[in-house]
Amino acid sequence: MNKPPLTILLAAPRGFCAGVVRAIDIVERALALYGAPVYVRHEIVHNKFVVDDLKAKGAVFVDELDEIPDGDRPVIFSAHGVPKAVPQAARLRQMFQIDATCPLVTKVHMEAQRHHGEGLDIVLIGHKGHPEVIGTMGQLPDGAITLIETVEEAQSFAPHDPAKLAYVTQTTLSVDDTRDIVETLKRRFPEIRGPYKEDICYATTNRQEAVKSIAEKIDFLLVVGAPNSSNSKRLVEVGLKNGCPSAELVQRAADLDWSKLKGLGTVGLTAGASAPEVLVNEIIDAFRGHYDVTVEKVVLREENVSFKLPRELRETKPAA
Repeated sequence: MNKPPLTILLAAPRGFCAGVVRAIDIVERALALYGAPVYVRHEIVHNKFVVDDLKAKGAVFVDELDEIPDGDRPVIFSAHGVPKAVPQAARLRQMFQIDATCPLVTKVHMEAQRHHGEGLDIVLIGHKGHPEVIGTMGQLPDGAITLIETVEEAQSFAPHDPAKLAYVTQTTLSVDDTRDIVETLKRRFPEIRGPYKEDICYATTNRQEAVKSIAEKIDFLLVVGAPNSSNSKRLVEVGLKNGCPSAELVQRAADLDWSKLKGLGTVGLTAGASAPEVLVNEIIDAFRGHYDVTVEKVVLREENVSFKLPRELRETKPAA
């Protein structure tokens, strides 16, 4: 039986960013140097496949430090960053802590601290409850940072002193939505100070622009990523806002709903910054079971960013 033809536009850049690669490498390097178990507070990155793979290698994931027994086992903080209280608590217990916070998230933390030190009230543009937002707000005393999620909240925000304001943003937001919020704040508070360089990270921006480049050419957009991955969910939204009639976030090929995927001519495929390429290939193979598939790569730009491992993992030699 002949299969209907289908073109898959494979967007690039997609998948792992430098911060995710570094975070995974930190866990694997710690396991190689110190053996299992290595403890990780929260998901190292938002992807079940990645977390399960690290569990199989000896990583133990916990929600809080009090779940970790006393001892000298490595304790790793996730790529999303943590409130200051977490490493402080780890020091009190003399834990061997390793920080896997993405350097671009650390940049936001440092900006917030600098603004606070200059006597400014800080607005954080981000999503309530996201680990990165919790970590950023936890860099400063309660009340020093106000979270704003929407243009409407930016319009109603009432600062203590309009002349003493600064803003920072979560790194994984919609570029367009964030721009609208920032423009609202700047219109209302012309003296508000922002980051020297945009806080939304290069990977988030590049993946959204890649989706925009194919959105009007496709019948359906599939984003490989986790339901708790902010940057992955933003890719679905960007596709829908830029001309794609349908878009969906999926974790694995097994999650594909083939009742929605009938009669397609062109599908767009991308992956969030914490989704491994093996899952993209798995989905392409699944489509080959239903369609005569042609894959066309659409490369917006190349990425060559990399981040060094923490010093304690670079300077120690693995055991023989």
